[in-house]
Amino acid sequence: MGNFIGGSAYAMVQQVAEGFTLVTERTFRRLSRGELDTLNMQIEKLLREIRGNQPQLDDTQAIQKRNRRIQRLNTCRMMLRTFRQRRRV
Repeated sequence: MGNFIGGSAYAMVQQVAEGFTLVTERTFRRLSRGELDTLNMQIEKLLREIRGNQPQLDDTQAIQKRNRRIQRLNTCRMMLRTFRQRRRV
């Protein structure tokens, strides 16, 4: 299982997407290289899934919710990429 918040990489990514977990660089410090790879893979997987589900054009609340989830995951992915470049992991 590892050191993921929520027990697994998938659960952690779901929590980040919904806004329940805020991610900082400190979040990644306790994760190993393999766990960081797994987390990145799960982020990309969930992003593809979210982008694939298109809400109706007249449902503005669903569109906003979808865009917020995408934004949270993209921010997490950028932080992860920056963390890995700084640590050379």
